[in-house]
Amino acid sequence: MTPQARERLRELIRTRAFAFGDFTLASGQKSTYYINSKKILFYSEAVALLGEAIWEQTHDLEAQAIGGLEVGALPLTTAAVLAYHRQGRAMEGFFVRKQAKAHGSQERLEGVLQPGWRVIIVDDVLTTGGSAQQAITEVERFGAQVLAVVCIVDRLQGARELFSSRYLYRPLFTIRDFGIEPPEKA
Repeated sequence: MTPQARERLRELIRTRAFAFGDFTLASGQKSTYYINSKKILFYSEAVALLGEAIWEQTHDLEAQAIGGLEVGALPLTTAAVLAYHRQGRAMEGFFVRKQAKAHGSQERLEGVLQPGWRVIIVDDVLTTGGSAQQAITEVERFGAQVLAVVCIVDRLQGARELFSSRYLYRPLFTIRDFGIEPPEKA
């Protein structure tokens, strides 16, 4: 990814996904800003750049699959596997349901994943890391090995501390890349 492409992706995130006000995050924390990744995850230019950025962050890993918790990981996974294909490398995608379906296979893991495979977990925005941890728990329960956790933006509020001692942790950006400092720890 060229520096210009990385800067363009940062600008798309800043202009399309950031909102300021009073918000409650998935972690339950209060925040004065919110990153609505769906504003970029369904925009063609941003998705192409995200796939390229994920490829850049992960191509050195000997992984067989990439995925994460629904909903945010679905477009990220698709962007990533397409980028892998364009680079001439096969990569399986999968996602973890928040709950098992009441019909069909009733499984939480969807896509192609095998026990023993090495995988990369993707997520859109991480605060404390709880949603990515749900995906990791299910993938490890299945018997696959998590190599790395990749997110679009790390809010710098605990996810790095949660993951970096056990996995490679590779955010594409942190909130500091957007001129925002994390809140002081209590």
